[in-house]
Amino acid sequence: MDILIRENYEQMSKSAAEIIASCVRSKPNCVLGLATGGTPIGTYQELIRMHREDGLDFSQVKTFNLDEYLGCGIELDKPYNMDQSYARFMYEELFRHINIKKENIHIPDGKTKDPREFCKRYEEEIKKAGGVDLQLLGLGADGHWGFNEPGSSLGSRTSLVALTAQTLDDNYEAFYKNANIERSQMPHFAITMGIGTILDARSILMIVNGSKKADTVAKCLEGPVTSQITSSAIQLHSGDITVVLDEPAASKLLHADHYRHVEKMKLQYGL
Repeated sequence: MDILIRENYEQMSKSAAEIIASCVRSKPNCVLGLATGGTPIGTYQELIRMHREDGLDFSQVKTFNLDEYLGCGIELDKPYNMDQSYARFMYEELFRHINIKKENIHIPDGKTKDPREFCKRYEEEIKKAGGVDLQLLGLGADGHWGFNEPGSSLGSRTSLVALTAQTLDDNYEAFYKNANIERSQMPHFAITMGIGTILDARSILMIVNGSKKADTVAKCLEGPVTSQITSSAIQLHSGDITVVLDEPAASKLLHADHYRHVEKMKLQYGL
C-alpha cells in the first residue's frame, strides 16, 4: 500500500488525477470504477483539464459508478439543483466534459422496478467488461465506502441497502439542502457496489481530505479490519493500493513520517 501525503486538497487532487490518467494512457480501454461526493470533484476537474489541454483520451474507457439513490435517475431536462441523482452529478462534473461514449458509462439505475435483479445484472456487466482496472474511492465520515454502512459484510456484492442517519445527514448537507428539499424527502435506500465487489478491482485509489476525517483515516489504514469501518477492508486487498491524503486528513496517522520516507525512497530509486 502506497500512502501519499500532499500539502492540500489541490495537490491531492492532482496526484490522484495523474494516477487515473496513467491507467488510461497505459490501457486505453481500461475499466474505471468511479465515486461521487465532494472529494473527487477536484480530481475530475484535473482530468477534464488533461483531456482538453493534453489530449487525454477517454473514447475507449468504460466506467462503473459505485452507487445511486433508489428512486433517482438522470433527467437532463431538469435544472441541476432539481435532480440530485449521482448520475446527474457524474454528468455535470465529468462526463459531459470528456469524450467518453455514452454506452460505456454504467451507473446503478435508481429507478429500476426490480432493484435486486438489477444488482445481479450490474455484477454481470462488470464481469463482462473484464473487471475494474482502477477503482476510485472516497471515505465516508463513519468509514464507509459507497453505501456500505457500518456492519456491512466485507464480502458483500452489489445490493440494495438502507442508509444510516449519519449518511442521510452528511448527504443532506452535500446534495439536498441547497435544493430546498426537506430531509424527510431524501431517498432512504440506495444501490451500492459491495465491499467484495470493490475488492475485486485490480487497483484501488482512495482519496481523503480534511481534518474532520483524520480519525476515520487512521482507523481505516492503521486500525483493525472490521465491518464497523468497512473501508478498513482496504488492508485485505491483494492488488495495487494507493491512498492520497492531504495533510489535515493524515494528521492522526501514527506512521505518517514512515509513509513520507517510503515515497521519497521509491522516487529516489525509481520504484
